[in-house]
Amino acid sequence: MATVPASGPAAGPSLARFGLGTAAVGRPGYITLGRDLDLPAERSVEALRARTHELLDAAYAAGVRYFDTARSYGRAEEFVGGWLAARPEAAADVVVGSKWGYTYTADWQTSGVPVHEVKEHSTAVFDRQIRETRALLGSRPDVYLVHSVTPDSPALTDRALHARLAELAAEGVRVGLSTSGPAQGETVRAALAVEVAGRPLFRAVQSTWNLLEPSAGQALAEASAAGLLVVVKEGMANGRLADRNATGSDTAALRELASRTGESCDAIALAAVAAQPWADIVLSGAATPAQLASNLTAAQLDLGLGELSRLAALAEPAEVYWKTRAALPWA
Repeated sequence: MATVPASGPAAGPSLARFGLGTAAVGRPGYITLGRDLDLPAERSVEALRARTHELLDAAYAAGVRYFDTARSYGRAEEFVGGWLAARPEAAADVVVGSKWGYTYTADWQTSGVPVHEVKEHSTAVFDRQIRETRALLGSRPDVYLVHSVTPDSPALTDRALHARLAELAAEGVRVGLSTSGPAQGETVRAALAVEVAGRPLFRAVQSTWNLLEPSAGQALAEASAAGLLVVVKEGMANGRLADRNATGSDTAALRELASRTGESCDAIALAAVAAQPWADIVLSGAATPAQLASNLTAAQLDLGLGELSRLAALAEPAEVYWKTRAALPWA
């Protein structure tokens, strides 16, 4: 097991600051735009296991050392655990983060499923899912997050749950939360105030921040200053900032910069995330090795203040962003 990355202001883009998420490849259905073009026509368990291992191999070879998964990502924990078991040298050199609080309910289907995952932040679900996670990941996870916390989540107020999480932290696991929704900043600040026995409970946060939805930025800066590991998810806005989808007037500044520099839209979008001094890890949600390679070229880009200022024009109201995200189809 590698050391969990230190939190705090980052020195600039490098591959050590990028991670690979498995939401798009651990199950046959997800909400990334264009995903139907990226995965095998037959989305069998073995086909997606092979694709996940291919991506993990490529990411590791490129220098990525942070891998993200979750109980609700279908069989992603199983896939990651199998990869770790087959590659002990790599396993000793990476950090694995996972999440609990959602239960996968789609039964490996993509259509005709009314609900793909069910959220419950209770002690009973935590007790069940930490056992399941450890059965699949072995001694991992290194980082364990409450999945998709919002301001009304009992994860912020349930003292019995806090005691359970504190016990896990005492075992050496970095306990934290992921956030979603238009009030991410409020959630992060509420989490910073949670204490057990006079000590802060949450030591990591994973939040959505991208050129379209930067509203959590100030709160994430505060989390970084407080010593939390800050992981950024959805830097590509579920594919909305990919070259094939960034075609509207709302992404004109991104396309113009890509055209002028010869870089891809996805690399620029992720480089903009990495330019935030509070971002410790920037996740790629790639579904193909080619996408991953393109994403990781973000580590070679050093966007200037003028370029970042022009890209800031892409931001939309948080409520609009999350309403659009909620309407994305599972494919």
